[in-house]
Amino acid sequence: MKKRTLVVAASGAALALALSACGGGDSTTTPTGEAAPAASAPAGPTGFNAGLDAVTNPSDKKGGVLKMAVTEDWDSVDPGDTYYGMSWNLLRIYGRPLVTYNPAPGAKGRELVPDLAESLGVASDGSKTWTYKLRAGLKYEDGTPITSKDVKYAVLRQLDKTTYVNGPTYFNDWLDLPKDFESVYKTPDVNTDQAIETPDDQTIVFHLNKPYAGFDNFAALPATVPIPQAKDTGIKYRDHVLASGPYKFDKVEQGKLYTLVRNDQWDQATDPIRKALPDSYEITLGVQGDDLDNRIISGDLHVDIAGSGVQPAAIASVQQDPELNARADNPIAARTWYISLNPDVAPFDNIECRKAVLFAADRTSLQTAYGGQLAGDVATSLMPPGIGGWQKIETYPSAGSDEAKAKTALTACGQPNGFETTMTFRSDRPKEQAAAESMQQSLAKVGIKLTLKGFPTSEYFTAYAGKPSYMKENKIGLATNGWGADWNDGFGFLSQIIDSRTIREAGNYNLGIKDPAVDALVDQAFAELDTAKRDALWGQADAKVMEGAYVLPAVYAKGLLLRGKGVTNQFITGAFDMYDYLALGVE
Repeated sequence: MKKRTLVVAASGAALALALSACGGGDSTTTPTGEAAPAASAPAGPTGFNAGLDAVTNPSDKKGGVLKMAVTEDWDSVDPGDTYYGMSWNLLRIYGRPLVTYNPAPGAKGRELVPDLAESLGVASDGSKTWTYKLRAGLKYEDGTPITSKDVKYAVLRQLDKTTYVNGPTYFNDWLDLPKDFESVYKTPDVNTDQAIETPDDQTIVFHLNKPYAGFDNFAALPATVPIPQAKDTGIKYRDHVLASGPYKFDKVEQGKLYTLVRNDQWDQATDPIRKALPDSYEITLGVQGDDLDNRIISGDLHVDIAGSGVQPAAIASVQQDPELNARADNPIAARTWYISLNPDVAPFDNIECRKAVLFAADRTSLQTAYGGQLAGDVATSLMPPGIGGWQKIETYPSAGSDEAKAKTALTACGQPNGFETTMTFRSDRPKEQAAAESMQQSLAKVGIKLTLKGFPTSEYFTAYAGKPSYMKENKIGLATNGWGADWNDGFGFLSQIIDSRTIREAGNYNLGIKDPAVDALVDQAFAELDTAKRDALWGQADAKVMEGAYVLPAVYAKGLLLRGKGVTNQFITGAFDMYDYLALGVE
């Protein structure tokens, strides 16, 4: 969901040159990239894309309130029940996993570093066993010690996908769990030491059912943020997550506001990752998109937490205003915005009807809906460039639409005059609503009538688009979707969205790919030890998804982000391809 590539595409580079011509270029570097002497210039680089691979406005100053906002509600601040990149990025200020990402700009931000643990994992038994030692002196906000047993409980707790419907299933799929274990709530007395051992309060040992040399990627998941069993309140734990990081929740008004203040039990000596600069955080939810952008422009807000880019109106302002484009960064993400087709709903159980949608959709109009070229290049596959194994697929249009082929496909699927279906989108994401409206207009030209239904982001995957029974009962054939890599390879990008075996009752991100041939390629990729061969298998799996017309790719994502006024240490992290919230401060 989260790992990204930070190479500026040719179109982005050309835009940067154009913006530089009107005053938005980086005035603090020479053509060779070395710092140019300028006595009056601020420390650190400035200008368009300055935050892609450098720290802007660096400072160690402590104090102030960092003000953040988002257009939507949160899925959950519970580390065991969240699967949005913005959530994973933010939770590192109040929760500490075993391993996390280096707080550094660009590709350096994808490097894994120990957090709660003293070091990265120690592998044995052919990478089926992984051992971590916790740092000494770790405490929760209430002063109680953090132990390895708390990490074990947190991991086991989030395996319960009935209670905690959000989040990946990596631990469910890879831990060597006893057959009679259901959940920490239903089978609390089942011995789970064969999956996770805690021989002492500082040591935790994970046992896998098959080898995985990249297990540190699992250890970096929010699931390893410790939770003491005695303080677990189930689904209500989101009302007050017990802090292990430098900040703790002060106010929690679901759907409206979060405030966090310093955790006086956090000890800097145990934490080489965090500087903990602001005195507090103020996070406002449900802010209208254009208003949010305008408040960042004016300095009333510091950060748009979503990290997916400003709205179209602000994009136009950035292109025209030298002061604004000097505050802008346009990173390429390991993310694809796309539309899922649901084969459980007729007539999409017929591949030719699915193909009709892919030919009829106007790719250029979809790109415009997501924000134009600054929002990303037109996508022709599910997996984005920059992920190993990516291949250019040209089966369907890469610009405009092909109405003739769409009509041929409709005839082939027995619907020559078109058909009616419903499409969902996240109602608090204006770009997704625009994408749905684009689809409605372009598909109408070949006789496919779309009824549009919007649902809130906070419940989109748990109660609506990600709940197969709801989709089937309400005859929803199309759903806006988007995915960023959990880490930067084919496994980290594709496994949770194309493997049919990850589909559960609710909280799904695979909204309709149930193809045995795809599952077989996933299994081959899991078993392949050679990196090049493994990447090739993920590329084949991507091609097989497109062959089955299960998704309509829209854009390989980029976001036009604005650095906030008075914000220090702002840079794009390669871990999330948004500003690294762990590092920020306030002047």
